[in-house]
Amino acid sequence: MPQSDTNVLSPQDCLVALMIAVSASDENIRTAELVKIQSSVNMLPVFAEFNIDNINRMSQLVFELFEQEDGLDALFGLIRANLPERLNETAYALACDVAAADGKLADSELRLLEEIRYELSIDRLHAAAIERGARARHMT
Repeated sequence: MPQSDTNVLSPQDCLVALMIAVSASDENIRTAELVKIQSSVNMLPVFAEFNIDNINRMSQLVFELFEQEDGLDALFGLIRANLPERLNETAYALACDVAAADGKLADSELRLLEEIRYELSIDRLHAAAIERGARARHMT
């Protein structure tokens, strides 16, 4: 991966990359997850200035990283370097929403959410509240 990539990620790019990573974590990107990512980008204030075309760029970045042995570590390195701490809980909430979007939580998604909690230093109580909110929003 070119070194310049680490300097061009906006906070919104980081949020999108994490959502894509959660969707791709079970190697089965579902329509419900893609719709959730798209609607989050279209509706949430944090994405007001985000160029929707960057979703494709972030998808490609995530897929390229996931093909590498230490790709997940590299992704978290990019996230830590480019995502302001004030958006850590937002990132986790968006990741939980994508994981819950299809009504199923694969073991790989649960492991990735656990890793995101750790990497973003999300307090366990806050994480539980965020997870409960995602679950409530996606009940059928």
